[in-house]
This record gives sequence, structure tokens and C-alpha cells, in this order.
Amino acid sequence: MPPSSPRHGPDLRRPAVVLAIALPVLLALVVAGLAIAARAGAFDAPAPAPETGPLALAPVEAPEASSRACAGLLAVLPHELPGDPSLPARPLADPVQDGARAWAAEPRPVVLRCGLPRPQELTPTSTLTDVNGVSWLTITDGTPQPSLVTYVAVDRPVYVALTTPTEIGTGPVQAVSDAIARTLPRTDITVR
Repeated sequence: MPPSSPRHGPDLRRPAVVLAIALPVLLALVVAGLAIAARAGAFDAPAPAPETGPLALAPVEAPEASSRACAGLLAVLPHELPGDPSLPARPLADPVQDGARAWAAEPRPVVLRCGLPRPQELTPTSTLTDVNGVSWLTITDGTPQPSLVTYVAVDRPVYVALTTPTEIGTGPVQAVSDAIARTLPRTDITVR
């Protein structure tokens, strides 16, 4: 019997079957497209801009912060540190501490302190990293997934610490290493 015989009317099952198959396939394609777009970052919010206003630093013991060596280093530090995007200098809030500089970065600023005492973590078995001719002791914040890393230059007449967020990479420590290598002579490393 033909599908539209006058006795039984048109066969309405065929369009319903096509719709029942097409609708889930279309839904699956839309979900897959959204997942691909999310992985590609199409829905990511723009990264927040780092704060650039005056930064208040907690006071730390820095007996050599006002030394000639630290003043010479601070005078040649770059105004911007390498990063993506570059990290501009950030002013320090009053009272400004001798031997300190900061750069705007997200999620936390990059902070340099010059003239610190010898770090307790520096022992005869410490692993040091050479960056552009400067020996650095690396200290993390002690968590399984560290968010901050502090590099301490240990082969110069004054100790210099550079604290950076882990997300920004090694550009800042490379730029600071270049400034240290130009201004502070290499010395023997003093351990306990």
C-alpha cells in the first residue's frame, strides 16, 4: 500500500524518525564545537592587568641595603623586565626601603632586595644555578605547587634576592643577572 493512501492518510512516522536521529547528532556537534572553542581559549577572560600603584614592602633585615654595592646595582637595573607582556617598574610606598625595587606582574609583583644576610638555606650541599654568569640559590615557597620563587645571588659581595611569581618564567632573573654581572664583582661563595 502506498504511504499516502486515502484510507490511512499520510505516513507521519518517517519525518519523526529523521528528526529523532538528526536532533541528537546536531546537539553533539554543538557541544563538540563549544568544547573545541573553550580549549582554544575563545571563552577565556582576559588576564587581569597587574597593579601598578605604589607597593608597600614589609621591612626585612638588610644590613648592606644602603651599601655602595647595592646603590650601584639599583642604578643599572632595567626599568622593565622581560615577560609577556613586559613588566614595568612599580614605585614603592613610603617609607621606601633602601636596596629594594619592584616591577608590576600578575598575580604578584616581582621584588628585588639587595644587601640581605646570607640565606640559611645556603649550605655546602646546596644546588646552585648559573644564570648569565651569576650563581643563584633557588628557594620556593614550600608548597607542592609553588606560586613564588626566590632567587638569591650568592657569589657577589652582597646578597641579592629576586622574588617572582612562578608563572612569569625566567626573563626577570636573566635581566637581573646581567645587571649584577656588570656591577658586582664575583666573590667566593660563603657557606656554613
